[in-house]
Formats: sequence, C-alpha cells, structure tokens
Amino acid sequence: MWLKRLATDRIARHSGASADGTPFVIAAPVKSALRITALNNEAARRGLKAGMALADARAMYPALLVADADPQADQCLLEAIADWCDRYTPLVGLAAPDGLVLDVSGCAHLFGGEAALCRDLISRLAAQGFEACAAIADTPGCAWSIARYGASHIVPPGCARKALLPLPLAALRLEPEVIVALAQVGLKLIADVIDLPRPPLTARFGESLVRRIDQALGREDEPITPCLPVPAYVAEQRFAEPIALERDVLATLAHLAHELARALERRGEGARLLQAALFRTDGKVRRIEVGMADPMRDAARIKQLFIDRLAAVGEASDPGFGFDVVRLSVLMVERLDPAQTGFAAPDHAADLMHLIDRLGARFGPRHVTRLVPQDTHIPEFAAVGMPAHMAGMNERPQQIMEQDSLAPRRPVRLFAQPERIEAIAEVPDGPPVRFRWRRVLHEVAHAEGPERIAMEWWRDEEGRSLTRDYFRVESRQGVRAWLYREGLYVHETAQPRWFLHGLFA
Repeated sequence: MWLKRLATDRIARHSGASADGTPFVIAAPVKSALRITALNNEAARRGLKAGMALADARAMYPALLVADADPQADQCLLEAIADWCDRYTPLVGLAAPDGLVLDVSGCAHLFGGEAALCRDLISRLAAQGFEACAAIADTPGCAWSIARYGASHIVPPGCARKALLPLPLAALRLEPEVIVALAQVGLKLIADVIDLPRPPLTARFGESLVRRIDQALGREDEPITPCLPVPAYVAEQRFAEPIALERDVLATLAHLAHELARALERRGEGARLLQAALFRTDGKVRRIEVGMADPMRDAARIKQLFIDRLAAVGEASDPGFGFDVVRLSVLMVERLDPAQTGFAAPDHAADLMHLIDRLGARFGPRHVTRLVPQDTHIPEFAAVGMPAHMAGMNERPQQIMEQDSLAPRRPVRLFAQPERIEAIAEVPDGPPVRFRWRRVLHEVAHAEGPERIAMEWWRDEEGRSLTRDYFRVESRQGVRAWLYREGLYVHETAQPRWFLHGLFA
C-alpha cells in the first residue's frame, strides 16, 4: 500500500483545511538549498514536482503555502496507520517512508475477495483523509511496483512477470544513480533488463539491480518484518454496527476466549499473555494486555481478568463512536497438560494463581511481585523480587515460597542496605551487650548466635570481602533485631564494624 500524499495529508488533517483547494508543499534543506520533498494534488496539477527548488516554485506561484518537513511525525503517523491496518491481517510491515506491506494470505476471503479488500482499505483511509493506492501480488516487490506505477490493482497468481514488463525501472526500487546510469545506455523499462545476462549487469550497475529483479519475480525471498509480534492464536469478531457498551465488549471477549480455548486444547497449550485489540470506527486502536501466572484456557477466568483490566485503564479505553472489530490474540503460550484434581480438597495453588492474575490485571503485572530464592547464602542476594506472573514460570507458588525449616530464621523486615550502629561486646567475638541505633541506646536482654557467613568477594563493588557474624538479639525496649559484626578480630581487621540488617517484629 502506498500513501501517496502522507506528509501533506498529515498537515491537512491537523489544520482542518482541504488538501486540494490550494497548492501546498513541504520543503526541507537539501545540499544547502530548500527543496520540495512532498506536495499535494493541487500543487502537482500546477506542474510542481518533488525535488524542485523552493525558490523556483515560489517564483511560479508567489502565494504557495509551505511547511517544514517533519520526518519523525511522518514516521509516527505511518506506524499509527500500520497499527490500524492490523484489522486486515496481523502481519503488517513498514515500507518507509510512505508505504506499508500487508501479508493478506488467507485473509482476503473475510472481506469478499482481494478486490473487495482493496476497495475497503482505500475507502476507509479516504474517509480518514488519506490518499492511498493498494495492489495485491505474489511478492512484496511486485505489489510495491504495481501500487505506484501499475494500472491494475490485482495481479493474478503467476502473472508477476507480465505485469512488471511495461513498468519503468523506478518500479524496481533502485537507487536514483542506478536509474540514471541505465537510462544513459537506453534502458528505461523493466522489459529492457529482465532477460539480459546477469554477470554484465552486476559488473556495471551493481548487484542491487539483479537482486531487485529476483525479489519482484519471487526468485529471492523478501521477508516482511511485522510491526507487532505475530500471535500464536487469533480470534476476532466484526460488527455491522459498532458496539460501545463495556458489557458488549466483555461478552464478545468471552465468546472469543471460548474459541481460543478449543484451539489451545487441541494442541495441549495454555495462554500466558493475551491481548485484546479494539478497533474504533475513527481509525484508532485500543490494545489491552493481561498476563497469567500459570498457563490457562478458562474462558470465564479470562473474562474476569479483562473486567479488572478495563476497570484499571478507565477512560483510556474510551470507545468513541464504537468498536467495529474486536480481536483476542494469544501472544505467549506454554504447555498445559490435563491435571488430576481431587473432589474434596480445594486447589489453593490455582486460587493463588488466579489472585495473582487479577491483581496484575488491575495494578499492572510489574507492580505485583514475589520473592524468588537465589543460589547464594548472602542475605542481600538470597532473594530477588520478580513479577509474580513471571517468577518461577514452571513452578507452583508453594515450591517458590518454601523455606528449609532447618535454616536459621530470617527477619520479617530485611533492610535493603544494612545500617551502621555502635555496639559494645563483653568479649571480642561475643554478642553485643548494648548498641546504639538511630541515636537510641538499646540494652540487650537476650542474644543468639553467632551465625557466620563468609562474603563472596566478587559481589562487593568496593572490594570488601570480610566475614560476618550475625546475632539475633532482643533489647529491653522490645526491639528484636538482626545484627552482624563485619570482620574477624586479628585475622581480618583490628576494628570490626557493627551493622543492623533487619527487624524480626
């Protein structure tokens, strides 16, 4: 698909002015001179062309309207249109600066055929203020050529060569200097070069010419890089009349979830990440994602997750004049085999997973975390907070949260950074009898320890690797703390330091 007047259409839509009433161009500095980079239809009808010096154009039409080029805005608009084109196929790629490539294999019948799909695409874009040309062919290269230089929009299967022969060499997406060099020796059409011997062409004009010919004819693959990840499973519902009520959207998502559940069950898989795409009639697309802590294909639970997610996003899912297409996609899957369950005992693990999913849908998956044990005995690194739906993807919550009952108890509150304290002990290697923390003096009533932990030198950014002796102490003021002395007397340091690392209550 070619968006012929993308840059001028963008400005005309924002200004509210008609793009055809007045000559209008966009200019940018090219080799120390302002030149026209884009123009509307009225300017083209008056003989102006892209690449013309702006001074010459103004000499011809002093009242010419001019705007500065904004390639970044054009790119953002092109990406937005590509997002909207996802209603036709999930495989949409960019052909910058003003084109898109859509793989409609297996999709055209949903719109009444390839010709009907082209008409629907062009008419919908025209209603949004964009002038577009579309073509369907066996290869992306041939479709690109026909959309810009061809007379017909549909190239029948196996007819790419015949359709390309009468087109100019510019239809092969060649560099301007290559086209000029070919024209100097009398080669102006694709028919003039398509059957010439390859070695002389490559030696004189470069291998890009031969590669472009092969790509257009399908002799060399030209993969499409999709703007969005291609989902593993897709189900969608189209409406003759747009829907705007939340209950209608949720009922549609539940229906689509039932369809996906059957497809997932046939292959023994479950969804880990779902995306609902809501296509508004004004061209905007709302995408809502929910993740699961466990692979799942239960339609009722999926509907509940989207209820929570829609409640969280609020006005961000404004339907406008309604949604005419609702699509539910599975972006991430995982193996899900049938499991034997009991009749009497409740499945607490499943309930916990469902709670994690609902909290993640409402607050965002990154805001719901759980601690995952790490293979180290250093307290600061013994556990790491990870998103609850991603931590231990193949483990149940009980397995993740289990702790060895024989291991020393750890405080309920562990500080991110141990806090320096002043402490006095009766003997050098003994527990403290009193300590000062945050300017408050505490007398120790009971103490347990030491628990000796040798530091891992490679984890210490400052190069310290002193041994720690940890003590569990309770002060007369009721503070139950986890203290440690850093460094062994004589063997490591002459002045050990004391730190408070956490509180038990």
